[in-house]
Amino acid sequence: MKVNSAAEAISIVKPGNNIYLHTAGATPISLVQALTDRADELYNVSIYQMHTEGPAPYAEPEFEDVFIINSMFIGGNVRKAHKEGRANFIPSFLSEVPIMLRNGTIPCDVALIQVSPPDKHGYCSLGISVDATKAAVDVADVVIAQVNPRMPRTHGDGLIHVSAFTRYFEEESELPELPKHELTDIEKKIGLHVAGMIEDGATLQMGIGAIPDAVLSCLDSHKNLGVHTEMFSDGVIPLIEKGVINNKFKKHHKDYLVSGFMIGTRKLYDFVDDNPMIRMLDIQYVNDTAVIRKMPKMTSINSAIEVDLTGQVCADSIGTMMYSGVGGQMDFIRGASLSPGGKPIIALPSTTSKGHSKIAPILQPGAGVVTTRAHVHYIVTEYGVADLYGKNLKQRAQALINISHPDHREDLSRAASDRFKGHYFK
Repeated sequence: MKVNSAAEAISIVKPGNNIYLHTAGATPISLVQALTDRADELYNVSIYQMHTEGPAPYAEPEFEDVFIINSMFIGGNVRKAHKEGRANFIPSFLSEVPIMLRNGTIPCDVALIQVSPPDKHGYCSLGISVDATKAAVDVADVVIAQVNPRMPRTHGDGLIHVSAFTRYFEEESELPELPKHELTDIEKKIGLHVAGMIEDGATLQMGIGAIPDAVLSCLDSHKNLGVHTEMFSDGVIPLIEKGVINNKFKKHHKDYLVSGFMIGTRKLYDFVDDNPMIRMLDIQYVNDTAVIRKMPKMTSINSAIEVDLTGQVCADSIGTMMYSGVGGQMDFIRGASLSPGGKPIIALPSTTSKGHSKIAPILQPGAGVVTTRAHVHYIVTEYGVADLYGKNLKQRAQALINISHPDHREDLSRAASDRFKGHYFK
């Protein structure tokens, strides 16, 4: 049923409904606002989401008794609500979110989505975010869609016929963009170290942000790279145009870039629009370790909040405060480690913006271990690469001290010596 506005479309939401929001830059902001505008008529409405872009007015304190927020990954628009105890975090591997939707572990009555206009056959596209949203559409009793001409049409798993929509409306609005970041010297050094580890013919997984951009900027002289990743941004475009990324040696989806979602600038959205080289697939498949491990020389590049001297990686919390989420880090760390010639990499600056060491004697009390010490292989900072695989705890501590910031090496060495009963550390 086609309606005239977001308000009319959202009017069928009922008290007690479980709602899933389309992810990242595809979040239908008009529907989110219309839902919040109905707060006086609603109660006990559960919202399930991963990272979303744009305002999240339902997360304001005055709506705490109306909307119950459940995040599988915490974005900046709901971080304050989580910090203040007004939102809930569900620990989950990204690959398992579609499974939990499909088997009912995460209940979904309503899916709020944003799609491209229908083609001549009536098929719309989930555009820049297929991820777990396809699973939500599959199981929801009610699907409410904003049809947006600014949403690119992408190939893959995200095609949905208009007959699947309970209600939809047309509204043209700009998609959220991720502005380009001027790389710092530290980020450039990390990028060079990681790029030096990437072999010709490798398949890449990288996130979005300064370090992935820094790595990609250093790959101009590489050959025959592929991409199989949960997400990507503008940094791949120059490498595709130069033929560096051609996906010709991938075992699955040869010649195609595979991803679950993206966020970047309008240039990226125009680049992927009706581009048959780009395959946007269900994240249950993209992040499946059994699929990832079959990619040749799978090189996974992820980041962290802190790493302890034994190699434990915290990537989802600052102490007890939940900050982001598990995401796909473990999916790809494990998949890359099992790939022939694969390299699972954790890359991070040696210090925080306030000068605190990100390589710590122990993780902060309450900090979550996302990648265990047994899973970790490579840790990279601007000071070099620490290969921890197969190393004992003392060897790991020394390797990590060697790539820590010089200002902190003495304290780290002292802490390591105390922990390992007098063993000498430089």
